[in-house]
Amino acid sequence: MLFLVAALLLLGVVMGTVAHAPLTFTLVAAAVIAAWLGVFALRERHARRRGTSAH
Repeated sequence: MLFLVAALLLLGVVMGTVAHAPLTFTLVAAAVIAAWLGVFALRERHARRRGTSAH
């Protein structure tokens, strides 16, 4: 339960920061995060095809 409260508090802080950030900064940050998640997904898919885990 405490983890959920902390996560919601952090989400509120981040969303508040994004609301006051310039639109170009927000779009660049979103693109960087999307690229990072895409690379992670490709690495995970590649690791699963080989049959080995990353751990």
